[in-house]
Amino acid sequence: MIVQKKEMSKVVIKAENISKQYRLGLVGTGTIKDDMKRWWYKMRGAEDPFLKIGDANDRTSKGESDYVWSLKDINFEINQGDSVGIIGRNGAGKSTLLKILSQVTQPTTGKIFTKGRIASLLEVGTGFHPELTGRENIFLNGAILGMRKHEIAKKLDEIIAFSGVERYIDTPVKRYSSGMYVRLAFAVAAHLESEILIVDEVLAVGDADFQKKCLGKMNDVSKGEGRTVLFVSHNMAAVKSLCSHSIMLENGILTAYGETETIIDNYLTNQSNYIGKKTWAVNKPKNQFLEVDTIYAHDINGFSPKDSCFNITKEIGITVKYRIFEDGYSFIHGANFFNSEEINIFNTHDVTLNNRYEKKNKGEYSVTMWIPPNLLSEGVLKISFAFFKPNPFELFLNLDKEICINIVDNLDQISAKGGYLYNFPGYVRPLLNWEINKL
Repeated sequence: MIVQKKEMSKVVIKAENISKQYRLGLVGTGTIKDDMKRWWYKMRGAEDPFLKIGDANDRTSKGESDYVWSLKDINFEINQGDSVGIIGRNGAGKSTLLKILSQVTQPTTGKIFTKGRIASLLEVGTGFHPELTGRENIFLNGAILGMRKHEIAKKLDEIIAFSGVERYIDTPVKRYSSGMYVRLAFAVAAHLESEILIVDEVLAVGDADFQKKCLGKMNDVSKGEGRTVLFVSHNMAAVKSLCSHSIMLENGILTAYGETETIIDNYLTNQSNYIGKKTWAVNKPKNQFLEVDTIYAHDINGFSPKDSCFNITKEIGITVKYRIFEDGYSFIHGANFFNSEEINIFNTHDVTLNNRYEKKNKGEYSVTMWIPPNLLSEGVLKISFAFFKPNPFELFLNLDKEICINIVDNLDQISAKGGYLYNFPGYVRPLLNWEINKL
């Protein structure tokens, strides 16, 4: 149920016990039998029987019920001028929540109170009529928001200039590419006079420059114009730069709501679980001449902590144990390091070793790279490892982000933080020590 609540002063969106239930494999409620059963219970003044059943929205496991809760008992308040991020894994319920807030669909239970006009950008082409031109769709969207023609006309040139599709503005939008669609749709949603702007991950369709432009505009809309912005994205850097507060959803349940930096840290912690060691008993990563047994992070004594937390002031080793099947192959080892926002911060390889081009004989090997103390800042570090030839480049095997460690500062000591975790571009190669041994 959606209610326009006028008595709220600063609160512009309020969710009270919002839940959304779907029946898997079917559209609508399902069958006449279910509809009749719902009607019979309602006539008797009893609770809807289907609200008592249903599984959590966990896409990784098969449930026992045909009903699933896409959202379950969601409660929150958003004030005027707030920029709020909504984060979570695929299938967590983010888009469903935005559709309820945008009045595209109704909640199964609960109420949404809103104050002001809502402009939504949920999917490519949302709110556009394919047979109308870009210019006509601008006026159509403005009319849907309740704006008069002269009010829309005042914004027209600004919208067209921002979208960058001026050459095609009088062409039917059914002939637009997905990128052009998104450019125009965002320009319309951001410039027309709505009090609440809701944007889903659809911006990922645009190129990098346009995404940056959109983030800047949303920042202006929120901080400069005092409008409320709800933003769904898997780009944690974008959420952090735009949103002061964020909501985290997991399997349809609101698990946290607070300051964005704290919420993102919690989300990334839950995602990574700090897996500092990976061993393959079966289905080992391999190609025609080598296979990997294990990759793990450890301290100078070879110890791997269970929580994969390493002191910022201590040297950290990353060891890979592998087996070569045939004699005569030559290759080098390399690694890519990613921060918690999935940004490649630096890479390294054993180019300084004299034996990098020597042909290796079959047998078991161990290679270790050592990360010196005080090189990294605190935070999550994801590591990929590869076997390859540099000139010409030939990739033999890649272990993509198989382990994840957490760099922490020892509060009992005074240490010099390196500060490089978020500053190294991907092409920088710090000089690390490597050791290669035949076992």
